[in-house]
Amino acid sequence: MDFSNLNLQELAQTSGEWLRGSGPESDIVISSRIRLARNLADFPFISRATDTDRAEIGKILRGRIETLHQQGKFTGQLIYVDVSELEAVDRQFLVERQLISREHADAEGARAVVIDQREQMSVMINEEDHLRIQVLKSGLDLGSAWEQINELDDHIEARVTYAYNDRFGYLTACPTNVGTGVRVSVMLHLPALVITQQIDKVFRSLQKINLAVRGLYGEGSQAQGDFYQVSNQITLGQSEEELTKKVADVVPVLIDYERQARDFLIRESQETLHDRVSRAYGILRTAQTISSEETMHLLSSLRMGVNLGLIRDVAIPTVNKLFVHTQPAHLQKLTGMELDSSDRNIERATYLRRHLSGEAPKAGQN
Repeated sequence: MDFSNLNLQELAQTSGEWLRGSGPESDIVISSRIRLARNLADFPFISRATDTDRAEIGKILRGRIETLHQQGKFTGQLIYVDVSELEAVDRQFLVERQLISREHADAEGARAVVIDQREQMSVMINEEDHLRIQVLKSGLDLGSAWEQINELDDHIEARVTYAYNDRFGYLTACPTNVGTGVRVSVMLHLPALVITQQIDKVFRSLQKINLAVRGLYGEGSQAQGDFYQVSNQITLGQSEEELTKKVADVVPVLIDYERQARDFLIRESQETLHDRVSRAYGILRTAQTISSEETMHLLSSLRMGVNLGLIRDVAIPTVNKLFVHTQPAHLQKLTGMELDSSDRNIERATYLRRHLSGEAPKAGQN
């Protein structure tokens, strides 16, 4: 199949596969992601590239990926998006779906992204590096993510010449990515560690073993809804497999800490916990206006409550979807109009009531 154009309106009606909530350890691990940074040997880094350079880089990479697709190296449909031609709300929409970075959305000049229909893979062209390949999986599934991205990287590398040094490895715009160019990250939902005030101690321990902790949208973002991304900080001196294993080995420890904290809350303060969850559910089902920040906070409590069996009439994939679909750009795509902050708060409340109060969505609504 040839590249397809992206219909954001249609995409807004769905949830990416990484949000399906069916991967391993998905009560705590939302998603696993591996990202590779690569550059073409014949062009300067993006920070030094001219507009002509950027256009040529984009043309070359699009052509190579399209050829690979025609040769059957990708399963399913691929969608090509010219990010430079998108409106601000559409760029933010792709950020909210984890398909492009904030830096890619906010940059200038020729840039694009190729995504697969299931939203497991995205290839950013002319981000900080010429090429940023990422694979997203539901739950704790780093092994599968590594196999998929390694195969994809090999296919591309067979058709272009990467900037590579025998001593340092893959050359990247940021020195922290030099070497393997790999960023291995796992997004975890850790509300009980936050409630029991153990989260800072856990993060200090991670920093001692060179693992970074970031918010929902990666570097520079704040933690929202008790979501945290744990990833490697260094890429030089260890292989991609070693770095993947390092993150994979520590995540079960974090899962165990969170489960212990949840058990403690149930054992020592079940009434308080149940009240917290029930209040969150009640507000989400009845609010007439609600901010994005409050929604994330309340959905976090609801998600924990569902996983602990305190709330039984809501499915985890529904809660996962609400975290994304109540974000500002998604609300505007779902309504088909630009909304100011006040109108978004009203629309967000309406959307939550419709999905949590048992009201069947009307035709054309989601």
